[in-house]
Amino acid sequence: MNIIIAGCGKVGGALAEQLSREVHDITVIDQRSAVIQHVTNAADVRGIVGNGASYNIQKDAGIEKADLLIAVTDADEVNLLCCLIAKKAGGCQTIARVRNPVYHQEISHIKEELGLSMIINPEWAAAMEIARLLRFPSAIEIDTFAGGRIELLRFRIDASNPLCRQQIKNISALSKCEVLICIVERDAQVLIPDGDMELKENDTISIVASPMNASRFFRLIGIETNQVKNTMIIGGGRLSFYLARKLLDMGIAVKIVEKNREICGELCELLPKAMIICGDGTDQEVLAEEGLAEAEGFAALTNMDEENVMLSLYAKSMSRAKKITKVNSNTYDSIIATLDIGSVIHPKHITAESILQYVRAMQNSIGSNVETLYRLVEGRAEALEFIIRERGEVTDIPLQNLELKSHMLVCAIHRNGKIIIPKGPDCLKAGDSVVIITTGCSELRDIRDILKKAHNTSAVR
Repeated sequence: MNIIIAGCGKVGGALAEQLSREVHDITVIDQRSAVIQHVTNAADVRGIVGNGASYNIQKDAGIEKADLLIAVTDADEVNLLCCLIAKKAGGCQTIARVRNPVYHQEISHIKEELGLSMIINPEWAAAMEIARLLRFPSAIEIDTFAGGRIELLRFRIDASNPLCRQQIKNISALSKCEVLICIVERDAQVLIPDGDMELKENDTISIVASPMNASRFFRLIGIETNQVKNTMIIGGGRLSFYLARKLLDMGIAVKIVEKNREICGELCELLPKAMIICGDGTDQEVLAEEGLAEAEGFAALTNMDEENVMLSLYAKSMSRAKKITKVNSNTYDSIIATLDIGSVIHPKHITAESILQYVRAMQNSIGSNVETLYRLVEGRAEALEFIIRERGEVTDIPLQNLELKSHMLVCAIHRNGKIIIPKGPDCLKAGDSVVIITTGCSELRDIRDILKKAHNTSAVR
């Protein structure tokens, strides 16, 4: 597809690189020539220096032949204007990043009136993910497929966990529920395990299951699954506001610590049911006075990555709270991964993933059938959901007889409302939604791409 990206910040740059790897024709627009130079050096894209809200700039970028324009500049109003001009000039589909809470309340009206295909709010999307984690505090990360009917949950095994020193083939009998361990992270390795692998202390594993079986699995192995009763949030920005509002709706008590008195006043008006503390969240005495030791949830959501990491490390030493750490930069990912500070949230990654999922949904109408894709473990693994639209090379053949590419696993099937954790004799069928895990450089675009050799028979669409 021909795609134009207006704005080459963290999200725009990440989108340009990923979509370029997926063999789309990408043009990026930004007013900063140095940024354009950096993005065009990093990815096979065309760059234009200029204002993405300018008709002439969009025309130079090829808006008349574009399939999609993605506006992710730093200004909501510029993003909306970019999309409006693109709709008038080229009639293409449009996606805008809109972050202001005022606009968020009118999101449906704005989308309808301007004819936008999608509006993405990074802070709201990140808040929904954090809320999901606080509902299921044992998990480090939760991704969903098949409209939420399949969950992929990531968590760490400690020495007291009954899974420790168990072979994977014995775990279904141990837990007495349908789950599949699909990824094991061990000593900087990311592995798709076989049944003979024995789980060890400090392994981080990912399981696939229905929400009901996931909850049952965690209960049976003695891990708490109930949502937290209260949460302390450090920082009073947009993400904190969206998160607090969602948690209050879930019946979770919220305390926000923010040092800016003006912001505290605004939060008191917007969130009358939350407790707003005007104080320095990095001050240990303030945290102790406000009950960090008794907190069941703790979210470090300031604008400084280093501050958030240090806050979560301190919370780890003082409390058993479920910890959430917001990180914007990728610079310290490898170090952060070793710190055991709970769940790390990257709002820009969540935004990019949401947009990529929309792009892949557009592709479905022109041949590809990737419905959902998540990059896992810092991009070293992928989870993809395919829709099998008709019979083909992969259908009606027992999985044990399919010659799959290496480093690949069929880990869940959604069929007629039922979730199947597949075994060797199971077959894929037309109409199935199928979740595939891979640790290879997949570039999977069609369900047939899971095979070592695709045959020239009817397409699976």
